Amino acid sequence: MSDAITETRHREIAVEHLLFWTMRYVEGQHPGLLDSLEASLDKLGDPTHGGDKNDDAVRHIAAKMIAGARS
Repeated sequence: MSDAITETRHREIAVEHLLFWTMRYVEGQHPGLLDSLEASLDKLGDPTHGGDKNDDAVRHIAAKMIAGARS
């Protein structure tokens, strides 16, 4: 049986996959989605208040997802 950390990782992988392919599909139907998402990255941040907070890391991951969807 999987522990909570493993289940969380599996869920994250599944969500990233579905989101990535949804972004590609919607961009194909409505060009400009990825530009709009890219323009919103300055509003994205890490909601954590502790020492692990890293807004730039969160933005970097989102930017990589957008770049991947453009490919």
